[in-house]
Amino acid sequence: MPKLKPGTIVPTPEEDAAINAGIAADPDTVELSDEEFGELRPLRGRPRLARPKAALTMRVDADVLEAFKASGPGWQTRINALLRDAVRRGRL
Repeated sequence: MPKLKPGTIVPTPEEDAAINAGIAADPDTVELSDEEFGELRPLRGRPRLARPKAALTMRVDADVLEAFKASGPGWQTRINALLRDAVRRGRL
């Protein structure tokens, strides 16, 4: 049995059997062999974008920034969408 970290809760044999039964009953689950499991590698972040976004520093009126931030999470994405729409419409 591998060395466990302190505080690790090990399932009882009954719990382990129930877990394995659930795995076996799931048609979307495939049990990996020891060799396949050994070949797994951790993912490192998001895939690179073909055209990554550019970081910038700019100044805007405080009330404009407050309004966007008050609109909730995703406010920077909404600013980008408004700028993209202005470019698309030829308004710049």
